Amino acid sequence: MVGGGRSVLERSPLHRLPDRLLKWGLTGLAAAILALIAYFFIRLIGQSSGTFGLSFIFGNHWAPQINAYRAAAMLVGTLITSTTAMLIGVPIAVATALYLTELCPRRARTPLSLLVDLLAAVPSVVYGLWGVFFLAPKLLPAERWFANTFSFIPWFGGGAGTIAPTNYFIAGLILAIMILPIVSAVSREVLATVPNEHREASLALGATRWEMIRTAVLPEARPGIVGAAMLGLGRALGETIAVVLVIGDAPDIGKHWFDQGYTYASVIANEFGEATGLHRSALFACGLALFVLTLLVNIVARIFVNRSARGKSYGTGDQGAVAAGAVAQMT
Repeated sequence: MVGGGRSVLERSPLHRLPDRLLKWGLTGLAAAILALIAYFFIRLIGQSSGTFGLSFIFGNHWAPQINAYRAAAMLVGTLITSTTAMLIGVPIAVATALYLTELCPRRARTPLSLLVDLLAAVPSVVYGLWGVFFLAPKLLPAERWFANTFSFIPWFGGGAGTIAPTNYFIAGLILAIMILPIVSAVSREVLATVPNEHREASLALGATRWEMIRTAVLPEARPGIVGAAMLGLGRALGETIAVVLVIGDAPDIGKHWFDQGYTYASVIANEFGEATGLHRSALFACGLALFVLTLLVNIVARIFVNRSARGKSYGTGDQGAVAAGAVAQMT
């Protein structure tokens, strides 16, 4: 009911106009975002005509001097560096979020959270330069030890031979550091939505602190943590400047984890300024492939998050919303 004893439905069309304007405005903004994505997609297809195709994606021969453009090396480099970043960065980020929400003293929680979040404010070029001049030389002996010790593993250690200072592993490690604040921040928000009653019930039944986290907190927050991880993966797939500096820029598929390579984003950043003709179209095709790869990751992440949320029997509203919002940011 509103003033005068009338319901909202009985109000004049003029009084309901702001509601309609808000609805139309928000609908228009949503449609504009979809139209913008479609425009980017169509534009990339038009600019990459003549080069994009299965032979471009899965062929391995990138030689601009003879107009040979097959970008399998870029696909492999993108997947290797992103996977390395996920394997290293996500467990550390989730562990950091768990410590800050479950174990950290209250007085230290806010300062430590700010310090972790400040990692996101460091420019990517700074990460790249730090990786080139400090991280890569310092880790070179450890990489050699790993390659020699685990030489029986075909790709991780076997056949490593000469190890370049800049390689897949260093690029993945830099990406892991760069995605850590994003994954940690979203995971903290998700863990904070777990009802305290669940923690208290678990402790009341005799569970230890670790058992409480494992049985009451992590299962409840799993959809949101998956969404945070997928958000970090989206960042890792598209990172450019830092990867350009530390991956080695070799247009071939590396023979081992410590070999040099290329990614879609790094080859575009390196060569687009001097590209013309077919070379320029090939770089647009790399952008199109990266765009499609990101969309596929986003779709798979949404499916996984939705299934995880539906699989819970209680309390999925907040976690599902946070997860969906995190995954949506990837597009």
